[in-house]
Amino acid sequence: MKVETIEAINYKNGKAKEVEEKVVLDETITLTINNDISRSLSAIEDSLEEFAVGYLLNENMVKTLDDIKKIEVDGPQINVEIDDTLLKTNETVLCSDSAGGWRSKIKHVNPVESDFQVSVSELIDRIEELKNNAEIWQATGGTHVAGIVYKDQFIVKEDVSRHVAVDKVIGYGLLNDFDLTHSYVIYSGRMPADMVIKMTRAGVPILASNAAPANSGYNIAKKGNITLVGFLRG
Repeated sequence: MKVETIEAINYKNGKAKEVEEKVVLDETITLTINNDISRSLSAIEDSLEEFAVGYLLNENMVKTLDDIKKIEVDGPQINVEIDDTLLKTNETVLCSDSAGGWRSKIKHVNPVESDFQVSVSELIDRIEELKNNAEIWQATGGTHVAGIVYKDQFIVKEDVSRHVAVDKVIGYGLLNDFDLTHSYVIYSGRMPADMVIKMTRAGVPILASNAAPANSGYNIAKKGNITLVGFLRG
């Protein structure tokens, strides 16, 4: 588990005492694409292949796994080679990741074609299961947690960035042959446009969260045929 113990001072009821606290161990992760484009961001050094796959798809740099020619992970360094056709078009400027990618307006939203449904009771059970599987969050309170559900599989990833956590679970789904049009993502965090657009690009029809949607996320969801479930708290 990516946790480190540090010295701290606990202050309570007017008294201070020296204690040990657990904090999440984050690193500077660098993703280099075609030896040309480089992105650095703070993340947990875990599941980096899954992150790279999810990031490339969710940031509109690839359309399928076949567009990714190579992924090499060396510690916090990720080197990828992709079909650079999209990088030579205007699609390049559509990337949504406000944490580590290109900030720009989202100009095109392709609707997700799916008739997938999930029951209310399952979503309520899953949000509790999500919290119970968030080991680093339970130890430190310092992470976001995301899960992807496909049939009877529920995969959970954590990270200091909600973007990276979601990229990791979608990347996992792609690498393990999930039908993303019959899957859903459930996570801890708000639902603005830069998160909902990830669902449309991956083809995931449902995004559920214990937090609130934003108007920008709502607008992308309407255009992209995405069901948003907010305030999932029982």
